[in-house]
Amino acid sequence: MTEHTVKAFSEQLESLSAAVAQMGGLAEAQLADAIEAIGRRDTALAESAVGGDRRIDALQAEIEDRSLKLLALRQPMAVDLRETLAAIKIASELERIGDLAKNIAKRAIVLNREQPIRLTQSLARMGRQALSQLKLVLDAYSDRDAEGAEAVWAHDGEIDETYNSLFRELLTYMMEDPRTIGMCTHLLFVAKNIERTGDHATNIAEVVYHMVRGEPLGAERPKADVTSETNVKFEKPE
Repeated sequence: MTEHTVKAFSEQLESLSAAVAQMGGLAEAQLADAIEAIGRRDTALAESAVGGDRRIDALQAEIEDRSLKLLALRQPMAVDLRETLAAIKIASELERIGDLAKNIAKRAIVLNREQPIRLTQSLARMGRQALSQLKLVLDAYSDRDAEGAEAVWAHDGEIDETYNSLFRELLTYMMEDPRTIGMCTHLLFVAKNIERTGDHATNIAEVVYHMVRGEPLGAERPKADVTSETNVKFEKPE
């Protein structure tokens, strides 16, 4: 390739990376708003988070289109190929995080109509934990930092442990007072959406690591979600 062609290709890759970073910033902001809306019981903020999903969807389609054109026209190899494929994969993960943030915000609108319970704040703390993981992995992508991505990957189990604890507490609430079943069900869905957000951040970490190092993370992903094994017995009222 001529020097001009190489420069143009490099600029296209940089532009693609910037678009992914922009999408990541939007997803991070949307998730932060959704979580804050729960903690502060702020319906207006929740509605804003719901509306923010459209821009994320549009960017995901744009990144995918630009990446496919690069693959077809430039036929990148080695690290350039990994960079291009990573853009497609990360954009897909961010789009799912945007969907989860929108779902959290929708639940927040419903929860804000009810009387608050203590676990709402626990849920907000869990959300901030997932938000921190997302921020760190986006920083790792921008810095091409394989060690930073691996650190995010290694901490995935922490969110799972928080989810397990919250899951058990919510079940206890529902068993002790059936009147809380409706609200606690919404909180369970929010907690699961936050836990899934952490999973998507971990997926991004794996993509970033492979993009930088050219090899997958070899170890088995640390997971600690045991809620599927929880036995629940509801006693019939006398």
